[in-house]
Amino acid sequence: MTDVSKSGAAPVVRFAPSPTGYLHIGGARTALFNWLYARGRGGKFLLRIEDTDRERNNAEAVDAILNGLRWLELDWDGEPVSQFSRAARHREVAETMLGAGNAYKCYLTREELDAMRAAAEAEKRPLTIRSPWRDRDPAEAPAGVPFVIRLKAPREGETIVADHVQGTVTFPNKDLDDLIILRSDGNPTYNLAVVVDDHDMGITHVIRGVDHLTNTARQQQIYKAMGWGVPEFSHVPLIHGADGAKLSKRHGALAVEAYRDMGYLPSALRNYLARLGWSHGDDEIISTEQLTDWFDVDGVGKSAARFDFKKLEALNGHYIRATDDAELVRRIRDLLPHLEGGAMTSQKLDANDGWSRLAAAMPGLKDRAKTLVELIDGAAYLTAQRPLPLDEKAQKLLDPDAKAILSALVPRLSALPTWTAADLEADIKTFAEETGAKLGKIAQPLRAALTGKSVSPPVFDVMDVLGRDEALARIQDHAAG
Repeated sequence: MTDVSKSGAAPVVRFAPSPTGYLHIGGARTALFNWLYARGRGGKFLLRIEDTDRERNNAEAVDAILNGLRWLELDWDGEPVSQFSRAARHREVAETMLGAGNAYKCYLTREELDAMRAAAEAEKRPLTIRSPWRDRDPAEAPAGVPFVIRLKAPREGETIVADHVQGTVTFPNKDLDDLIILRSDGNPTYNLAVVVDDHDMGITHVIRGVDHLTNTARQQQIYKAMGWGVPEFSHVPLIHGADGAKLSKRHGALAVEAYRDMGYLPSALRNYLARLGWSHGDDEIISTEQLTDWFDVDGVGKSAARFDFKKLEALNGHYIRATDDAELVRRIRDLLPHLEGGAMTSQKLDANDGWSRLAAAMPGLKDRAKTLVELIDGAAYLTAQRPLPLDEKAQKLLDPDAKAILSALVPRLSALPTWTAADLEADIKTFAEETGAKLGKIAQPLRAALTGKSVSPPVFDVMDVLGRDEALARIQDHAAG
């Protein structure tokens, strides 16, 4: 099958999550594929909340979905549509199908259905409902007995789904029973509501998980019963863990907000999710602009994609290094309120010109960080209170010999006319030459005294960012008495 060309009719796609929980990573990828498809072709990306299950749905889940999409920077066109609010329209279509003879009232009792189920189990065959009410005279209907409305599905021939990803998929109609389209309480079922909404919203392309493939066969029968045009379908593979097992929380089946809180950038996550199941040659690092231009559902493979945190971290590190320093500071400002128990807080940065120090330190910090959380941890020295707590490795670095070196450095550094990274590096190199000490034997104790850790951005940059008074005070705290 060929895809709609960039110069062809603009597509209308939709993302239609059920608000029964957070926006998980599989849903986020589905939303991204739809968004890319629409934005790359001048089309529309619509959002529909499939909230017909009132017992399982909640407002908090809706907010989580919307906030997850906003954080991923996937904007939608128009206002989100509530499927529940359209129940009257769904019932109207069911009644239309009933009047046209494409649906019927079914009075099967619970006991009769249980008997059908038991017979299927005993014969070890799939349950296919064959209602006797399909062809019975409506005049025989029992008075005052609840009924459902079922689709009068074709029993001969085949229903064929022409799919952009899965290819041509054939369903024998004998295996597709007369699905319920309206429950006995008058509420529409999922398959009816989806078809009516997609038709009324003008959806031209449906991009969703392969687990909906059988639903698509059933939904096509509803489209045809109503005489409506059928959208083009693309059923994308599921996401598995790196070990090939079904995706679980340990693999990465987490809320999108969890990835935010782990310090991933939206741009990196978009790049990574797009590459889960879709490819463009050997390209791994693909900007959002390139994704928008290149993405095509025909490039999505059939096999399940594997989620790999290590690859995501490596990709995120690339995006951190490529991101403007001021933008990283803004991202950290947004992230800090969501982190608990960290050494750095917004309050600490608000005091003592901490944000300016963070911006100044950013070039050295971002070179080694794979996530914003790592970046924040690396910047904790900026707001640490004296005397700095030392980690185990830093304690070992500050042995008596190291403290003697620090003691000798304090008056020398205090006398420097200017305090810049370049001046500090030149002077300490001169000190090393004069004393015969290796530069590492000087820099490592300095790093420990200044940051409380054995690893940090370049030590001379650290001294520059801290400023003369704070840096000298920290060195003095650990110099030999």
